[in-house]
Amino acid sequence: MPSVVTTCTRDCPCACGLLAETENGRVVRLRGNPGHPLTHGLCCAKVPDFLRRSLHPERQLHPLRREPGSSVWTRVTWDAALDELAERIGQIMDRSGPEAILHYQGFGERTALKLLNMRFWSLLGGVSALAGTLCGGAGQASMELSVGRRVSHDPEDHLNARTLVLWGRNPVVTGVQLAPAMARVRRNGGKIIVVDPLPTATAAQADLHIRVRPGADAWLALAACRAVLDGKRENLDFVARSAEGFEAFREMVLGLSPLEMIAMADVPPGQARALAEAMCENAPAAIVLGWGLHRHVQAHLSIQAIHALSALTGNMGVPGGGVSQGFEEYGPYDWSVTGEEVTPPRRRLLMPRIGREILEASPPVRMALVSAGNPACMAPDSGRTTRALESLEFLCVMGHFLDDTAQRAHLFLPATTFLEIDDVAASFGHNWIGPVNKAMEPRGEARPNHEVYFDLADRLGIGRDPADPFRRPDRDWLGVLLAPTLRALGATLDDALARPLRLPAPMVPYADGRYPTPSGKFRFMTAFAPGPAACDEQRYPFSLLTVSPKEWLCSELPPPALAGLPRLTIHPDEAARLGLAEDDEALAVSPAGSLAVRVATDPRMRPDTALLPRGGWDSLGHGANRLTLDLVSEVGGGTPYYSTRIRLEKKG
Repeated sequence: MPSVVTTCTRDCPCACGLLAETENGRVVRLRGNPGHPLTHGLCCAKVPDFLRRSLHPERQLHPLRREPGSSVWTRVTWDAALDELAERIGQIMDRSGPEAILHYQGFGERTALKLLNMRFWSLLGGVSALAGTLCGGAGQASMELSVGRRVSHDPEDHLNARTLVLWGRNPVVTGVQLAPAMARVRRNGGKIIVVDPLPTATAAQADLHIRVRPGADAWLALAACRAVLDGKRENLDFVARSAEGFEAFREMVLGLSPLEMIAMADVPPGQARALAEAMCENAPAAIVLGWGLHRHVQAHLSIQAIHALSALTGNMGVPGGGVSQGFEEYGPYDWSVTGEEVTPPRRRLLMPRIGREILEASPPVRMALVSAGNPACMAPDSGRTTRALESLEFLCVMGHFLDDTAQRAHLFLPATTFLEIDDVAASFGHNWIGPVNKAMEPRGEARPNHEVYFDLADRLGIGRDPADPFRRPDRDWLGVLLAPTLRALGATLDDALARPLRLPAPMVPYADGRYPTPSGKFRFMTAFAPGPAACDEQRYPFSLLTVSPKEWLCSELPPPALAGLPRLTIHPDEAARLGLAEDDEALAVSPAGSLAVRVATDPRMRPDTALLPRGGWDSLGHGANRLTLDLVSEVGGGTPYYSTRIRLEKKG
């Protein structure tokens, strides 16, 4: 059966190499590519669903228009849709200026040609755009407080570890590239330590599972640092040669009570010592951070403390060691293509509080164009976000289904899936770029985002410079976007479209003991001032963790998969205390809103924690973000989903 080499482009760190098997011009099977040098044919259980989603009968394949106040969609031609969209853009810019238009580009698909979407708005003169992230911005910025510029260890370097600490990371669900490292560590008699409040599938495979209190990771890391200092096991060579701030850090840690640190982390004292001993005695020790660790207001304190533990034990800058968080998925491309260096956005609205930002914007936002995202479901405080979207005079959505955001749109434009395009995808989980080759023709009238922008540019009379035209063949644009990387690799565009290429990134960052900080040294944290909780713990006794399930990503589920109430899991003793039992209906309540749920129980859960699957569709009752507060992390403009707490009420 013929197969096409491609790469998964979904919102996941793996960016797995895939083979799309075709029959009569249609993809009939997706599987892992055994020729991918990193993923070696591995792929997650969600991959077959990406194909089913692409072929789903409820996928929208034609432009649709809806009159304000009506729930009825009318099919229109592409010409009619683009004429109206161009007219709306022109009218609003003439009357209210470019700031009145918001370009909201989400993370649902991350490929090179997506940068052309930004170029369109730059050519138009710059509009309102986004700042901050719903994902890893807090983690990256927090890492940079310690090391200056985030550079993670290559996943293949984790094979050299004798201790692998997966801190808030669940690679069994998202991170198949870590599976070989876990197997190697175990074969070599090393230790796998999982730090996670939840009883994850990865935790079940660990030698030690530390069930830290949600958001208290800094206390655990500092307790382990205290154990290192008390045992006089600190790596004095690293401290003297490659670090600054150590004395202040040491004084800070010794000024904290060991009993208080353990109590705040809510773990057995022996577990903090065991973590410290593994980092010292079973080195090299690699720490791999998960994205849930970032989803707190003061995530930077935890990430700085974890870096301090790695540095204190001499594990920074050594093969099989270090602290790894993520990679720059847009780093391999020439960012100047976006035009934002010449024409930056007129203003930026914060993603973590996009509903509030739209409603309070001055001058007001009158129109938005959304692609690769579903903010009405995935942004915090989805009730407020939905009201904000409904307040707009005009909303256009490029997507696949009439999801929560699209239901509020006035114009829906059908987009292609990654099986229907030629492109290149990088990863935020490893150092490889992979080809995205068209495996079948676009279904119906679906079109890639950038081609829609080409047509809009023609209608608006922009991008016509003969020396630098906006409308170009995809291959030409890919050559421009990838030029810096291809030059560095001595490769051609044909190479990039034929097979995965490893980027010119170090296997082991900071191996020379130099850090991209002003002093050239690693920076120990020198202050630790935890702030108050965002929610009253007496009124809202459960920390709400909304994690990615193994079955789907974000809101990428077709409607029939969302039957019934979402299942919220708590400890059985807590359920009994509330008069609830397995499968009972209940109401989850937070300061932001409420959500009807079906109760599930698991004796492995912490009694102060509630687990709810992330994503789904809000309109079908699966909107976990009805509950989450629209907070912003203190560092990095991240989204502190996990700073929200809830209570459960029995339905009468």
